[in-house]
Amino acid sequence: MKTLKEYIEEAKQKKVAIGHFNISTIEGLWAIVEAAKELNVPVIIGTAEGEEGFIGTEQAVALIKTIREKDNYPIFLNADHHYTFESVKRCIDAGYDMVIFDGAKLSLEENTVSTKQCADYAKSVRPEVVVEAELGYIGQASAILDKIPDGVGLSNEELTKPAEAEAFIKNTGIDAFAPSVGNIHGMLRDVPDPALNIARIKEISEAVSIPLVLHGASGNSDEDIRNAIDAGISIVHVNTELRRAWKDAVAKHIAEHPDDVAPYKVLKEAKEAMKQVVLQKLKVFNKLSS
Repeated sequence: MKTLKEYIEEAKQKKVAIGHFNISTIEGLWAIVEAAKELNVPVIIGTAEGEEGFIGTEQAVALIKTIREKDNYPIFLNADHHYTFESVKRCIDAGYDMVIFDGAKLSLEENTVSTKQCADYAKSVRPEVVVEAELGYIGQASAILDKIPDGVGLSNEELTKPAEAEAFIKNTGIDAFAPSVGNIHGMLRDVPDPALNIARIKEISEAVSIPLVLHGASGNSDEDIRNAIDAGISIVHVNTELRRAWKDAVAKHIAEHPDDVAPYKVLKEAKEAMKQVVLQKLKVFNKLSS
């Protein structure tokens, strides 16, 4: 089986994107795995710090490893949005395939220093690990939002600039880069998310040599995502839409079956609802017919 770095580079060359979906529970994992297998595409499972703490660091690694080895299937595990070197190191040591140091709220100098520390450590102990970092703040909550998160800028001047991205990558040695290009974490409640700045994605892609990652893709239109992939995005993150599908399905089941107390029965419909979201997204990301 190819490494995650090789799968990402292959996606970059083919102008498709690998889907990245976060999990908190086992039904979410099976929803993603079943959808990816149905379409025969690689997939990345993410656990941000809170999700990792809920599942367990070593337990998350074991879950993904058993699926990958038993079925010889390209499923990989990412430490999504970790905010300290210590937390990134913990995941590298535990066996994660990819890590993200999120220093977007730090000063450029602090972000650069901490990101380089993470990249240098990964290369010294497990060089196959993909190290990603961010430049430009897009919010932090994977939630339904009433407004654009405070501190998120959407003007050309506030988005990640190609020259800044190029210098940041050179100074840190990362393997993948997540820019601010009009994307936001979470999704707006009653209106579509802002349109992505496709021109800026293309400018950054032309300025750097490493793969680009789109965070906060929940709420963006399929057309926007396709255009972003054509412009240079190689990995696309979705979390909030899965959480919403899970919550709606659980609430519906409990309302219709108030005496049902078996978790596997309550969560069966949640798994199916999440699977349908993942299927639809993976078709878009991989340019497959619907």
